[in-house]
Amino acid sequence: MDRVILGDNQFFGVNHMSEEKARAQAMRFSTVESMMHVIDSAMEAGINSFMCTTHDRVAEICDHMRANPAKYAHYSIYPCMPYAYKYANAMTELGVVGALRQFALKDLFSMALRGSRTLVTRNFTELILMLIDAEMNMFKQLNTEVIFIQNITVDLLLGLGMREPFIEFARHVDKKYGAEPAFQSMNLPMLLQALDECDIKNPIVCSSINKIGFRMSGGIRVYENLLREKKCRPIAMSVFASGAIPPKDAIDYVCGIKEIESIVFGASTPAHIEETKTLIDELSY
Repeated sequence: MDRVILGDNQFFGVNHMSEEKARAQAMRFSTVESMMHVIDSAMEAGINSFMCTTHDRVAEICDHMRANPAKYAHYSIYPCMPYAYKYANAMTELGVVGALRQFALKDLFSMALRGSRTLVTRNFTELILMLIDAEMNMFKQLNTEVIFIQNITVDLLLGLGMREPFIEFARHVDKKYGAEPAFQSMNLPMLLQALDECDIKNPIVCSSINKIGFRMSGGIRVYENLLREKKCRPIAMSVFASGAIPPKDAIDYVCGIKEIESIVFGASTPAHIEETKTLIDELSY
């Protein structure tokens, strides 16, 4: 994993503190050119990896990169899936069958018509793997050495006490895509306990880590103690707590936790990208 990773929240109107800022960002990044300007600026600053969901707009970014293979030959994309919001919105608008048709999940659609075991018994493992295979089509011919299962799915499985999906996800990603499995969660303590029970050793995990405890289930001290045990390869997200922490204070805190291997952040301007990258480089020790 690279030390610094660009995130995608700014492109799709995601801001956990301000709906007004979120709307403004969504309007600003209405074209693939506007998104690529930020990604290219990050590359110029030395950030050569991008963590993203499978939002429909990401397909435009992938198309652009495929059309310019020389420029992005060494660029890494870390996809996070399945993208629950996409399916939830489609089901609301189109119904279950319409959503399955829209996303071309042919196997899942045929099973729905047959009343198969996958849907009747809610076999989350098979469902998750099919959604991942469908969404990975977006990233063909691009570098995806690490594939994340997204926090909404992870935290749902944790809440249900399910373990098999984690094991099968890790096997599937390794066998089919030659990638490392990785896990996002808003509850790092519970996630690490579950992965230990699954015998998944030294996993790549991504969770909110910041100095005010924003979106850190269990609290800051619990996280700090877990990280010192070095049972995972942690990536810190939400380091600025959606703007609640000044940049230098935010980066100083996460860089002070030596066990954190990578930091992912969203930025909408080249100046913000440069500032954050410089701070990380200067404060990493």
